[in-house]
Amino acid sequence: MAKKKTIRTIPQERTPMREQDPAVRSKNFEEVACGYHPDDALRESDRCLMCPDQPCVSGCPVGINIPGFIKKIGEKDLRGAYDILTATSLLPAICGRVCPQENQCEGVCTVGESLEAVAIGRLERFVGDTAIREGWVNIPYIETNNYKVGIIGSGPAGMACAADMAKAGCDVTVFEAFHQPGGVLKYGIPDFRLPNSVIDAEIGNLRKLGVKFECNTLVGRLFTIEQMITEMGYDSVFVGVGAGYPTMLGIPGDSLNGVLSANELLTRCNLMRAKEFPNFDTPQPIGKRVAVVGAGNTAMDAMRVSVRLGAEKVYCIYRRSRKEAPARVEEVHHAEQEGVEFNWLTNPVAVLDDGKGSVRGLRCVRMELGEPDESGRRRPVPVVGSEFDFECDLIVYAIGTNANPIMGQTSKLRLNKWGYIDTDLSLATSLAGVFAGGDIVTGAATVIEAMGAGRKAAASMKAYLGIRDSTLPYANDGEKLFGIDLRERNFTRVRVA
Repeated sequence: MAKKKTIRTIPQERTPMREQDPAVRSKNFEEVACGYHPDDALRESDRCLMCPDQPCVSGCPVGINIPGFIKKIGEKDLRGAYDILTATSLLPAICGRVCPQENQCEGVCTVGESLEAVAIGRLERFVGDTAIREGWVNIPYIETNNYKVGIIGSGPAGMACAADMAKAGCDVTVFEAFHQPGGVLKYGIPDFRLPNSVIDAEIGNLRKLGVKFECNTLVGRLFTIEQMITEMGYDSVFVGVGAGYPTMLGIPGDSLNGVLSANELLTRCNLMRAKEFPNFDTPQPIGKRVAVVGAGNTAMDAMRVSVRLGAEKVYCIYRRSRKEAPARVEEVHHAEQEGVEFNWLTNPVAVLDDGKGSVRGLRCVRMELGEPDESGRRRPVPVVGSEFDFECDLIVYAIGTNANPIMGQTSKLRLNKWGYIDTDLSLATSLAGVFAGGDIVTGAATVIEAMGAGRKAAASMKAYLGIRDSTLPYANDGEKLFGIDLRERNFTRVRVA
């Protein structure tokens, strides 16, 4: 008698993750999402089809073996899952929280074609959190060499590059302008979305690899990149300073008291402990009515921080519709739950003065959507005669960032027309021995893409130094590597004399 085929039934919806109640969490800075319980992770891992073509791996900017680590979860081998993850990803507990999986691995998940995609990010976070709790870290045998490597910036690109160069046996020092390492992970993302304890644990693993951190060190002011090569003895340098220079609207009233960037707001809260005022002396101006201009993840963070700091009313002002908002759907949902009021299709045209040099409101105009622009989103067009005044006493701009001009002012590095560092496909700059990657090359990108750039630069640095690289598959044809698309340029390298 023929054996009956077993038909596998997959739950339509992903396993939910517990969250703090909105009424409670809007008054604290503790993490909103509580993570998976082991039973939740087992249940969700069983939804993976283990597809032979592995589209999720192709969708990941660093090519994590996603079916492999999920399979290990299903086998209750969490250390094995961690080993697979950390073969390609340095920061699983971080990436599991902040990467836009819906546009990457989960966005191409086969299960997601008919049901909800497998919650790959939640599973990655579960493994990363387990590793931190259990104290797991993968420290390979490292045979030291005589090469000295400098990393400028301790964000995800710098951390990834530092890890690979330390594993290759180099003497690695990371220079950070702020007083704590972590870069944008530390100053740009609130605790309720990415706790400092998680970042500190991952940085601790770098220290175990022998990486040294020099904080309160602004390269370009204390010394230049050229001096690192010529006077300080560095054989190679990686620049991963990000692109944190805020963009302002440039409308009348921008300079009034009560107008600030989301970068300033978040940095004051995250690194300078303004959220603890008056117990900690870093005051943060918070009005009764706060208007945040923009609808990306940084804007959501700024709005939700303002709620927690005690604003009576927080508004989102965005010139496009909800559909075009660049923030993750989850972040918009959380902001709505916490009482943020969204004003879609609304564009500021002037900041209004209270007569004493401070903000009393915004003059806005209603918008409608026209044809798609170069970003693929429908272009917002002002509605004639629709201007109105919007009452608020604090305005936060969260409309994007640019490259900090200090690089161009203090170094001979070749920059492009937007002020970002120009590199070739190997992420080599116009200065021999100097490489760059992450947001300072591509503009704003994701944490995992920045990590991929750091690892790609590390591979190039090892090739430049003549170190055999057995840790990273490296492509020379240049079309696309680690999600970064760069045009080939025939640089004439300038060797620093």
